[in-house]
Amino acid sequence: MTTDDRPAPLIRPPRLRTEPERGASRLELFFDLAYVLVIDQLAQSFTGNLSPGGAGVFAALLIVTWWSWVTTTLYANRFDTNDVVYRLAKLAAAGAVIGMAASAQAATGSESTQFALCYLATRVILLLLYARAWRHVPDARHTIAVYIAGAGAATLLWAASLPLDGMPRYLLWGAGILVEAVAPLVATRLGDNVPLHLDHLPERFALFVILVLGESVRSVAVGVHEQHWVASSVISALVAFAAVAGLWWIYFDLGGAAGKRELVEDGEDQENGVADAYIYGHLPLIVGLAIAAVGIEQFIVHPAGALDDSGRWALHGGVALFLAGLAVVMWGTSGDWHAAWPWPSAVIPFVAGLGFVESLEPILAVIAVTVLLVATVLAGMWQQRHGALRRTAEA
Repeated sequence: MTTDDRPAPLIRPPRLRTEPERGASRLELFFDLAYVLVIDQLAQSFTGNLSPGGAGVFAALLIVTWWSWVTTTLYANRFDTNDVVYRLAKLAAAGAVIGMAASAQAATGSESTQFALCYLATRVILLLLYARAWRHVPDARHTIAVYIAGAGAATLLWAASLPLDGMPRYLLWGAGILVEAVAPLVATRLGDNVPLHLDHLPERFALFVILVLGESVRSVAVGVHEQHWVASSVISALVAFAAVAGLWWIYFDLGGAAGKRELVEDGEDQENGVADAYIYGHLPLIVGLAIAAVGIEQFIVHPAGALDDSGRWALHGGVALFLAGLAVVMWGTSGDWHAAWPWPSAVIPFVAGLGFVESLEPILAVIAVTVLLVATVLAGMWQQRHGALRRTAEA
């Protein structure tokens, strides 16, 4: 048996992942399934409380969930060793995320403590992983120390929230997220310029976008089922699915692909902030997609005038927020606001403006959104053909 044929050691110290080509691992794909559950449970809770307050709670808890995923992904991007220690830690974190899903619908009510404890578990696991990396990767210790400080502060704030109730608890949750969200920005400026793996990072973010788009596909199916295949709902569902396909096309073939190109070409230098723009720009993009998914179901369930303001705004506001997030990704990664103007920024006020047209029948409103998204796809393809919107060859 040659050296290359021997199985890898069960325990291997963390190392900086710098190999030329690298994609998402099977463990990462399995790990993501837990987040599908959280997003679905949060969406169901928002559907049962379609109001500005319900939207705020949905967005806030989605940010908590997304940030849990981002921080774990950033660690894996640099230090994933896929040994037994790492696998067990990742699986334990997946179990904690499943606990977040189990308590998501009552995360601001009767199961708030359970939700906090499960999120805390993901922070403790992340801290232990970073402590292990700090020991074994001395060249990255300044960067790792920043991440440890952020995760440690978040852990303390979430732990301090446990004996509290109501708004004081949620304020500490928000403070914990904000403190930890600053860590990557600080690491960019004060760390060791430790590179991110620029093949792995956009693939992971694209997979999360797919997960959230999956909630829109689910909404189409659920809406038709709840309406027992009524003709008007089926028509709305067909049009809504075309809108979802447009969102997919806009991200994966056009705007998201352009952001990926800028990341791959200029993201090696951590100090220029391209990677930060790519990462943080996905926050409004993801939140918008998730809100729009709930709106899609409402338009299918209420195709003929019974839709309230919150349901209408879920679709129009969600799509507008998605496009705004995409514009941030394109502008931030390129460093030039012209990269997102006029495509896709010009269409944002038109999509958002539909939310103010209360007299428009729901089925006509979803048709209007779909027409705007199809037009956005066609305009993006035209720009791409004329060299104004470029992407990587494999995007």
